[in-house]
Amino acid sequence: MKTEDLIAIDVHTHAEISCRQPEDDYAQEIEEQKKKYFKSGNPPTIQETVEYYRSQKIGLVMFTVDTEFEIGRRRIPNEEVLDAARENSDIMMAFGSVDPHKGKMGLREVKKLIAEGISGFKFHPTCQGFYPNDRMAYPLYEAMAEAKLPVIFHSGHSGMGSGLRGGGGLRLKYSNPMHLDDVAADFPDMTIIIAHPSWPWQDEALSVCLHKPNVYIDLSGWSPKYFPPQLIHYANTQL
Repeated sequence: MKTEDLIAIDVHTHAEISCRQPEDDYAQEIEEQKKKYFKSGNPPTIQETVEYYRSQKIGLVMFTVDTEFEIGRRRIPNEEVLDAARENSDIMMAFGSVDPHKGKMGLREVKKLIAEGISGFKFHPTCQGFYPNDRMAYPLYEAMAEAKLPVIFHSGHSGMGSGLRGGGGLRLKYSNPMHLDDVAADFPDMTIIIAHPSWPWQDEALSVCLHKPNVYIDLSGWSPKYFPPQLIHYANTQL
């Protein structure tokens, strides 16, 4: 990435539409409700997203989210995102996403992505249906920590499933950032990024970030006018 040509870097960009495979229409009600929640139109392809960021002189970190276990929706391949990063290396980096429920096969994929040059990893506890401190996920973390790669975890409320009957079966409890305290303690040399203002658990996120120096917070997904006041205070002082 040619940072000298950029005005900013967005570390949290989703791969929305594949350029290689048809969109999976399974669990379409979740996707349609997401559009209503975020008041967004038809999502862009990976390359359209890259070109938009290039036009704005903003670098991006892009990832898919592997929700095949919890939602049953086919993911965009990690390899496609990685290839896009190679083809647009002036502006883009790729993170991978592997569902911890995939066990040893998931670990094999993590190691393969690391060998191929992935720059980090993304987890979405609500959409993947797991607590971040579940020991099931630790073999993946061990490989990521050994490779010295950063890891992003979704936190707080989720637009996915919001407004659907039963929230589409998705559970917010998995995304309480306090569950990351164990992960940060057990992997003190692994960079952990808590994604988004973590409402309704903003204080928990700030506490973990203040207590564990390997933990950071990204501010993606929210307009600054909605940032909780304590987040602004800590960002300007102790963090």
